[in-house]
Amino acid sequence: MAGIICDYFVNSPVLDTIPMRLPLSYMLSYPFARTWSVPLVIFTSSLFACSHEPGKRDENVQDKGDVAVASITDEHVKPVVYQVFTRLFGNTNTTNKSWGTIEENGVGKFSDFTDEALQGIKELGVSHIWYTGVPHHDVITDYSAYGISNDDPDVVKGRAGSPYAVKDYYTVNPDLADDPANRLAEFEALIERTHKNGMKVIIDIVPNHVARNYQSLAKPDGANDFGEKDDVSLEYARDNNFYYVVGQDFMVPKAPQGYQPLGGETHLLADGEFKESPAKWTGNGSRKAQPDANDWYETVKVNYGVKPDGTYDFAMLPAQYANKTADEHVVFWADKSVPDSWIKFRDITQYWLAKGVDGFRYDMAEMVPVAFWSYLNSHIKHINPDAFLLAEVYDPSKYREYITLGKMDFLYDKVGFYDSLKGVMQGHLPASVITKAHSEVADIEQHMLHFLENHDEQRIASPQFVGSSELGKPALVVSALISRAPTLIYFGQEVGEDGSENMGFGSASRTTIFDYAGVPAHQRWMNQGKFDGGLLAPSERALRDYYRRVLRISASQSAMEGHYVDLHSVNLNQNNNNDVATYNEDLYSFSRFNDEQKIVVVSNFSQAGKQFELVIPERLVSKWDLPDGGYTMFDLLSDQKMNIRVENQKARISMTLGSLQSVVLNLVK
Repeated sequence: MAGIICDYFVNSPVLDTIPMRLPLSYMLSYPFARTWSVPLVIFTSSLFACSHEPGKRDENVQDKGDVAVASITDEHVKPVVYQVFTRLFGNTNTTNKSWGTIEENGVGKFSDFTDEALQGIKELGVSHIWYTGVPHHDVITDYSAYGISNDDPDVVKGRAGSPYAVKDYYTVNPDLADDPANRLAEFEALIERTHKNGMKVIIDIVPNHVARNYQSLAKPDGANDFGEKDDVSLEYARDNNFYYVVGQDFMVPKAPQGYQPLGGETHLLADGEFKESPAKWTGNGSRKAQPDANDWYETVKVNYGVKPDGTYDFAMLPAQYANKTADEHVVFWADKSVPDSWIKFRDITQYWLAKGVDGFRYDMAEMVPVAFWSYLNSHIKHINPDAFLLAEVYDPSKYREYITLGKMDFLYDKVGFYDSLKGVMQGHLPASVITKAHSEVADIEQHMLHFLENHDEQRIASPQFVGSSELGKPALVVSALISRAPTLIYFGQEVGEDGSENMGFGSASRTTIFDYAGVPAHQRWMNQGKFDGGLLAPSERALRDYYRRVLRISASQSAMEGHYVDLHSVNLNQNNNNDVATYNEDLYSFSRFNDEQKIVVVSNFSQAGKQFELVIPERLVSKWDLPDGGYTMFDLLSDQKMNIRVENQKARISMTLGSLQSVVLNLVK
């Protein structure tokens, strides 16, 4: 590992400090709601490779006159993931009544993802679309005419339901279909349409828990439902799918003051009761027959052979398997008896792979044993070696085992990078925390998904975050370009959606995942299904263009798969006698390079303009093989041109950056 770190940071000063691991897992919460955090792409390099092979000369950097401009092809240097909340994406209804019905507030459909919509997504440099909320989960809308049982508002969050309370893993949400009876075929058509438009498909799998009323109508012949064969007289048995509170019936949680299901609307099933005998453990691990309102009471925890005392009831995966391939993991498990829940989820993922799905995002993966992930992911990779596997893990101490033993491609870089960057954006942390957060995962950086928004996080433009989408622009540049990791964008982020609607369950600042709604800024880009941005304000259109340029650079420039060198620490330590030319913690800078391309990135997090001289240290100039003299650098974000001077193997660039401006400077020899 040390070899990786030394090579990757190229003797950066950041290695002079010992990384401090954050000890705490992270949990979010909507009021009375459980939180989910998201994020996906081809596994581009081995964790244990001692060096990263530079890519070929980037043919996408073309000289037009004196200006180097970035373009995009279908060949991605690294993935860009576009997360869409599927039920919200295509909805043109602008009513947005709190607790509004599907008829009142409308709902988006699979069919709304037209070729025009998909091309509008792809032009952002997107390689993968994560269709969030596709598996059939609890909803309040009545689909009994299609043989679907009604769901109880007492154990459903919102009117449209949580996408993480899955009711049937073998079909899709009927809300999303023009014809609910034909809903699976409509999703299969969307998979095909997405592929035809040059992108891959990711869907959610939620192994830790299922809906309280799980019942599959679409399971294959011979398959059993979760819990169907359980011995409910036992709290635990290895091949039970659930844990039971023996001798006690389930009781609906006591509602917090002021909360009523469906906002108090009269509903036949909203009677404060839900029949479940005996009670099951709740999704977050609560063992009470009556969970708390802040527990994940709409779900029940799945049993993976973890006994109530925390010991394991399955074969232990030897530590040396961290260095073995997915196929070797398959061989290991071939002669092992495994818990029934393992087999069920293997079959579910194989089913969706056969439908053309290209990868999965795993909710709350750290609540499920690593050995299970070895079993599941190795079987997935055996079928599709390029499958994109993303896990929600918030405990940094577990990152490496989930990647090596668990065979995950990518993990959320939430606790660490996102949290640090958010603090910089909000002005209460210095930019140096970015370097520290990045260094703590230096050995696995290519596996750590970067994002600024997802369905769990506050919108950048919300007052609870920074209150302006413009303040997110320097963070976007840093987040997307600092590493070999994929970048995730949440729909509407690119046009400044602020998440200000109070739609029912939960509160504003995050776009609702529980209720029917329209998403205003995104709807302006949709332009009644034209997907041409025709209703966007000039500032929104400019923001989307900015995202397009940054993400295309991330996706297409060969240096993005190369080395990283911290320039921030070097420049902070420079003694500038001219106060006007001071580099400070409002700025952040680094280099990305390989044998073919040398890039310098500088971002100004301040709303005040900055004038300074950026120093490129001798060790980097040597790596670049730059003799003394003058050179030109072109900003890939604009037509700006800057000069770089090399004297005694130290380079300097005189810079003036405007408010919140970033530059991505490409060296032209």
